Amino acid sequence: MSDVFQALSSPVRREILALLKEKDMSAGEISEQIDVAKSTLSGHFNVLKSADLVFTVKQGTTITYSLNTSVVEDLMSGLFNLFGKQPQSDKESL
Repeated sequence: MSDVFQALSSPVRREILALLKEKDMSAGEISEQIDVAKSTLSGHFNVLKSADLVFTVKQGTTITYSLNTSVVEDLMSGLFNLFGKQPQSDKESL
């Protein structure tokens, strides 16, 4: 879990995750959205992969990054449990 918190400590990595929340993207597509050198971006990808927040699929020379939603869900559940609150479902908030 500490790997996840370390990965989330960077605004650049949080921005990458926000982009991947919308859709799977290649490294090139992500680099077009974020003003960071490609070599620096590669380091951010490695941290996110080490924390299992993203996974990759390689097709030819293209690597596509996807958000690992199961890890994100586990993180959110752990945070809610830590603070003693349960997330409300959409039905409960109506």
